[in-house]
Amino acid sequence: MSTNTIISLKDIVVEFDGERVLEGLDLDIHDKEFVTFLGPSGCGKTTTLRIIGGFVAPKNGDVFFEGKRINDLPPYKRQVNTVFQRYALFPHLNVFENVAFGLKIQKLPEKEIRTRVLEMLELVNLKGFENRGVNQLSGGQQQRVAIARALVNHPKVLLLDEPLGALDLKLRKEMQIELKKIQQSLGITFIYVTHDQEEALTMSDTVVVMKDGDIQQIGTPEDIYNEPKNAFVADFIGESNIVPGIMKKDFLVEFAGRDFECVDSGFTPMEQVDVVVRPEDIKVVPTIAGHITGIVENVTFKGVHFEMEVLACGTHWLIHSTQSQAVGASIGMQIGPEDIHIMHKMEE
Repeated sequence: MSTNTIISLKDIVVEFDGERVLEGLDLDIHDKEFVTFLGPSGCGKTTTLRIIGGFVAPKNGDVFFEGKRINDLPPYKRQVNTVFQRYALFPHLNVFENVAFGLKIQKLPEKEIRTRVLEMLELVNLKGFENRGVNQLSGGQQQRVAIARALVNHPKVLLLDEPLGALDLKLRKEMQIELKKIQQSLGITFIYVTHDQEEALTMSDTVVVMKDGDIQQIGTPEDIYNEPKNAFVADFIGESNIVPGIMKKDFLVEFAGRDFECVDSGFTPMEQVDVVVRPEDIKVVPTIAGHITGIVENVTFKGVHFEMEVLACGTHWLIHSTQSQAVGASIGMQIGPEDIHIMHKMEE
C-alpha cells in the first residue's frame, strides 16, 4: 500500500443469493482524492461503496483503512459517513437539529456543537436556514443539509451514493460544482457513485469504471475519455464510433477498407481489433480530400454542435461538427493518427 492510501480493498468477493456481485475486486483509494465509481445499473458500484461503509460484509477479501483491517468494524465505528440518494432527514427536526444530531449523540458541549453546525451550514450555502423545517426546503437544499450532517462529524471519508439523482438537471450541475468545492476546501476523501458519465468526468480526480462486478479501468477523467482501455469503456464514456479493424503492424491499422497510420503499437501483427474514433475527432472535408467518403443520413442540432449520422463503407458513423451538412450530401471524412484508438477485441 502506498503511503497516502486511505482505503484498500483486497480480493473482495460479494454474493447475493448465490449470485456474484463483485469478482475478487482490488482497489486502492488515496487520501484527499475525489473518486467516482461509474458504471451501468447492477455493475457493483453501490455494493463496493457499502463494503467500505460497513453495510455489507464481503464473502471473501479484506477491507483496510489506513493500513488496519476493518472487516469486523461496524459502520458507526468507521471514520466514514454516507450520504444516500434518499436523504433520510428527520422531518420533525429543523435544519440545525438535523445537522447537530450526530454531535449530540457524542455528547459534545453545546458551544462546540453550535460552532461546528454553523460552520458547516455556511460551507454548504445554508447560512440563515438553521430554524427552517426540512419539509420547507427544496430538494437541493435538503441535499445540502444531508451533506452538512455527514460532514459535521469530521469523517476522513465521505461516501455519496447517487446523491444528485433526485434533482433536476440545472440543480444537479450546480451541485456538482458545489460538491467539488466542498471536497477541495475540506481536503477529505470523497467516494461517489453514479451512472452519469458527465457527472463523473466533471467532478472526479479518479474514475473507476465498472461492469459486471469487475473494474474495467481506473484513471483520470482525461485518461478514461481519451485513452479508454476497451470498447465497453469507450462506449460508456461519451459517444464513440467503434468499428472492426486489423492491426497490420505497429502504427498501421486497416479499417473502413483502407490503411490508416495510428499511434498504437504492441499488438500482434494482423490481430483483429476494435477501432475507436470519437465523433468530434472526425473532420468533415470535401470528398476529394477525405480518407473515407460517406452520405449524410441525418442531422440533429445539439446546441454547441451538429450531430450527423453518416453512412460510409457499410457502417453508420457519428460525427460532431460546428458546420452542418445537408441530408443526402456526399462528404469526405478525415481521421488523424492521434484520433484513432486501438483496442483488443473484448472477450464476450
